[in-house]
Amino acid sequence: MAERFIPPHGGYENLLSFQKARIVYDGTVRFCKRFVEKRDRTYDQMVQAARSGKQNILEGSQASATSKETEIKLTNYLLDRQLRQLEQAFLKQGGLRERMTRARLAERAKGRPP
Repeated sequence: MAERFIPPHGGYENLLSFQKARIVYDGTVRFCKRFVEKRDRTYDQMVQAARSGKQNILEGSQASATSKETEIKLTNYLLDRQLRQLEQAFLKQGGLRERMTRARLAERAKGRPP
């Protein structure tokens, strides 16, 4: 299957930081189950902190794919505007040869040799 230009989710599972965050999360859960009472507030805080680290990497990776798409759309929009401005300038002022001819004729009209 052909690879997409912009991955749908940024490929966070392959990131070393995500893999390490998953290991930290799994280790934290096991540690808490073994050494911290489930009713203790520390248990919830530790598990939640480990989950947040993993989740932040996932969400950042998804945002990365979105911002790539946004950047491409913005670039296309700006290129389209530039092309329209160049088209308007061409219609108003003519092409390179026409402008060179006008400039040459203007210099000749001033009495200066080419």
